[in-house]
Amino acid sequence: MTTSVHDRRPSALRRASAMLAMMALAAALLFLVVVSIRRWDVLLVSVIALGVAVVAAWYVVSRKGSVRATAAVLGAIALVVFVLVILASQSVRVLAVGLALAALSAAAARYALPPATLDDDAEAAPKARQAVLIMNPKSGGGKVERFGLVELCKQRGVEPYVLEPGDDLRAVAEAAVTRGADLLGMAGGDGSLAIVASIASRHGLPFVVVPAGTRNHFALDLGIDREDVPGALEAFDDGVDTRVDLAEINGRVFVNNASMGVYAKVVQSADYRDAKVQTASALLPDMLGPGAKSLDLHYMLPSGEEAVPGQLLLVSNNPYDLAHLRGGGTRERLDSGLLGVVSLRVGSAADAEKLAALEMTGQVQHFAGWNEWTASQFDVRAAGPVEVGVDGEALVLDPPLRFAIRPGAVTVRLPRAALRRSRAAHPARITTRSTLAALWRTATGRRADAG
Repeated sequence: MTTSVHDRRPSALRRASAMLAMMALAAALLFLVVVSIRRWDVLLVSVIALGVAVVAAWYVVSRKGSVRATAAVLGAIALVVFVLVILASQSVRVLAVGLALAALSAAAARYALPPATLDDDAEAAPKARQAVLIMNPKSGGGKVERFGLVELCKQRGVEPYVLEPGDDLRAVAEAAVTRGADLLGMAGGDGSLAIVASIASRHGLPFVVVPAGTRNHFALDLGIDREDVPGALEAFDDGVDTRVDLAEINGRVFVNNASMGVYAKVVQSADYRDAKVQTASALLPDMLGPGAKSLDLHYMLPSGEEAVPGQLLLVSNNPYDLAHLRGGGTRERLDSGLLGVVSLRVGSAADAEKLAALEMTGQVQHFAGWNEWTASQFDVRAAGPVEVGVDGEALVLDPPLRFAIRPGAVTVRLPRAALRRSRAAHPARITTRSTLAALWRTATGRRADAG
């Protein structure tokens, strides 16, 4: 039986950590306010320089030719001015102290707010009679061979199957089930994981995730240590079962997200894998510049109004916590039974400057061109085929695009250690109201679920 930390009052050490987190945050804010008042001239020049750099960056990505070149020069000059002002005013020390206090606050908050479950009491999953791990030898630059996964499987009594050129992954997984497999695993990227997860779901079998791909965001949100690939195999011996959702687009299962717009257009290019920056640089002006055509995507907002097409539409298997656009978004849970939907529209350099300011403070949700909501189903209409990036794979699908969530569709068998690395153990967003409220409850000795 899994024991919830919400049933226990926080220890004295956790209460002290919660108090330290709030005090360090208050000290950091007070310190920066005092310094800003005393050195308002430095603050003013710094803000102007960064503003010019952001506007210039927008013109670099959305224009071509001489305009792009001029913007690049102005942006570089603005950044040099910013650095010189910071160095000349000895503001590096100010930034260092402020960042140190903020880091102390975040570290204390992470300790004070523990994971939602304790792995010591989690019920062990039954031992599989015939476990099979399918492996993609090309994923992650050859992680299968680098970590010796085939030999490790044999040591654990797990049947290894290494994909060969021409193999159909779906057919391989189905064949394993036909041979009597009662536990399926996949070592590869998220696209491969989605395929095998759908097979496991169809046959009611548990599924083991081995993060042998490049990014493995699904493993991250499950709590699996992406750097410890062999450690994921512990799920075969001492696994703990948890049910999670799967999402689908026109019947195709995905575990992370499907994106339409700028990102999907760029990854469609045949040159993208070999030259990501150059490809994006060549394509973005046509998608973001003054002559860019709006996305031919039509969908409804929660208000019932039809959305104004922008640069990005993202549909995810459970909503992401997207405080920033630069990546690293995580999902608090994978069993909410809801899709996450995000759309973004940036129409001008002024919009780009506002978005950049909100990005720096982790508040992109407050941008006027940002819409975010949840749904159990979501439809997208278009006049012709739609370019979509599904779990990082470039696809072109015929409309309408019908997204749906499949609640609790698959049982994932996790290594026991993953329970302590759940989403609840990720660094907390210390400035959010919910985090501050949780810290206050902990500091005052109340249970986490107390009102």
